[in-house]
Amino acid sequence: MKQIDLAIIGGGAAGMAAALSANSQGIKNICIFERNAQLGGVLRQCIHNGFGLHRFAADLTGTEYAKRCVDDLVNAKIPFLTNTMVLELSDDLVVTAVNTEGLVQFQAKAIILAMGCRERSRGSLLIPGARPAGVLTAGTAQRYMNLEGYRVGQDIVILGSGDIGLIMARQFTLEGAAVHAVVEIMSYSTGLTHNLVQCLDNFSIPVFYNTTVVNIEGKERLSSVTVAEVDNQRRPIAGTEKKIVCDTLIISVGLIPENELTLAMGIPLSEASGGAIVDDSLQTRKKGIFACGNVLHIHDLVDSVSMEGDQAGLAAAQYINSHYAKRVKQDTC
Repeated sequence: MKQIDLAIIGGGAAGMAAALSANSQGIKNICIFERNAQLGGVLRQCIHNGFGLHRFAADLTGTEYAKRCVDDLVNAKIPFLTNTMVLELSDDLVVTAVNTEGLVQFQAKAIILAMGCRERSRGSLLIPGARPAGVLTAGTAQRYMNLEGYRVGQDIVILGSGDIGLIMARQFTLEGAAVHAVVEIMSYSTGLTHNLVQCLDNFSIPVFYNTTVVNIEGKERLSSVTVAEVDNQRRPIAGTEKKIVCDTLIISVGLIPENELTLAMGIPLSEASGGAIVDDSLQTRKKGIFACGNVLHIHDLVDSVSMEGDQAGLAAAQYINSHYAKRVKQDTC
């Protein structure tokens, strides 16, 4: 079993910031565990700008923001393991993971949870109808288009007005696809105002509020969706149904903190945020385990994610230094 000071689970913006922050406080024996092939998390698939205005005082794309963070890690010589899936965290801070070397274990003095979040899928929405190809989340579409080079569809309907969905509406339009509608069950957009203006208004993409998808049709490929207005209880109103011919339905209805590891440890979660309950230092109810970024609560800006990572790294470093100093003193006595 390898001995390390600090284990960071997740190599996105929060995890990288936490590592750099802890390193600046003298914690050198750090390891970042990242399940993907590269660090950067979702930033790697974000080719639009608007990142880094607060942290770097620059208008960067997501990929540029990620590169700056990775370059800082490399320059600081902070170790990381990619293609590594963490399977379990024990109460005594043992990290069990699997990668190309097989099963590996690390004994840490502190752990920072920075696993990020995932999108709500069709399954969580209980939309009736067929299950053809062409129904996917906004983030999945973004990854297919920006990282893997696939064209996911030509005639698009977007369910939900979350920021990723709005940004993808603009990208679909710029790449020659037709976005026929953005459908939002609420009476207002859930995305940032500037995304609503820049991604929908500037491209004359219609948005229908108090409306949702009530049926999906298609055999091998999606052929149409039926939308309907909803009442104040968000129930479809009979007689308001409208069929829209399309080959792709993009779902952008919110994000959920990725807290399976947190729950497996018995760490209580907040009903409000979906993330772990933490104190002012971002420490969870388990001593030596901290949480930051979108695994703690969903942020609007990646700059805020990084700043919270800074805070967690600083707190973890203080915990390690204090805890280690006490143990050395006890051993000496």
